[in-house]
Amino acid sequence: MMTSALKRLRFTMTRLRFIVSDHPLPWLLPLIVILVVFALYPFFYNIYLSFHEFAPRKRALVPVGFDNWQQLFADPRMWSAFYVTLFYTGVCLTIQLVLGMAIALLIDSDDRGFGFLRAVMTLTLVIPPAITGMMFLLMQDSQFGLISWTLQSLGLLSPATPILATPSLAIWGVILADVWQWTPFMVLIFIAGLRSLPRDPFESAMIDGASAWQIFYRITLPMMSKVIAIAVLIRGIDLFRMFDYVYVMTSGGPGTATYTLSLYAWEQTFSFLKWGYGATLSLLALFVILIAANIFVVVFKVRW
Repeated sequence: MMTSALKRLRFTMTRLRFIVSDHPLPWLLPLIVILVVFALYPFFYNIYLSFHEFAPRKRALVPVGFDNWQQLFADPRMWSAFYVTLFYTGVCLTIQLVLGMAIALLIDSDDRGFGFLRAVMTLTLVIPPAITGMMFLLMQDSQFGLISWTLQSLGLLSPATPILATPSLAIWGVILADVWQWTPFMVLIFIAGLRSLPRDPFESAMIDGASAWQIFYRITLPMMSKVIAIAVLIRGIDLFRMFDYVYVMTSGGPGTATYTLSLYAWEQTFSFLKWGYGATLSLLALFVILIAANIFVVVFKVRW
């Protein structure tokens, strides 16, 4: 009798194991838990915070209704940070797109040494952005920085004009660090796209006597449009929420010349303890990214 009971139990366990292994829920459950804990809960808690404000004396959250949202659109510093973020995103994205495509076309070769060159280019991507910011902070020092010394030697910069302490130059100093670190990312994406293109159209164009520019403009660029769109989308989202370089190199200064939206949200949340207003700023950045990304996907017909 015990033997038959054990057989039934073993059969039940085997059947249950088969059902569990065949069902998608056990495999999706860890992902669902991570999504809920690290994405959905913070998102809805941020929405909750945006209608409250932290009162230091009471050490509690106090309901404020729509005050944070009204303050958001009437805040001149928010608009200044928003414009700086848009400028930073647009300039960095344009430079990285052009440089990335140019470098990808130059090193898209199977000759000896080009594979090693492509591998070396990935080294900048493993450096933490804060470390990169510190490197360029030192290199742009007006007294002993390599970049400042080079520009001064060429007569392009006065010794009395420090790059990161001049309002008109500080944002360009930060952009330089971002371009140096993330242009190789665009290069790798474009090289992957170039390697996937069919060879027949290029061979036919060369036989017909097309120039290198005509081949690039009429064949390479249209065939690479989807790859370019995906690269622009990924980097655009990442650039809009940039925080590390500005925090390390300028802390938003001089004045508000390099104040980005992410830095302003961080300052309001952790420096001034305005948790509700900081959450509102972060939600604004999220909504702008979502709207811009979805418009971009629809216009350029990007498939995820």
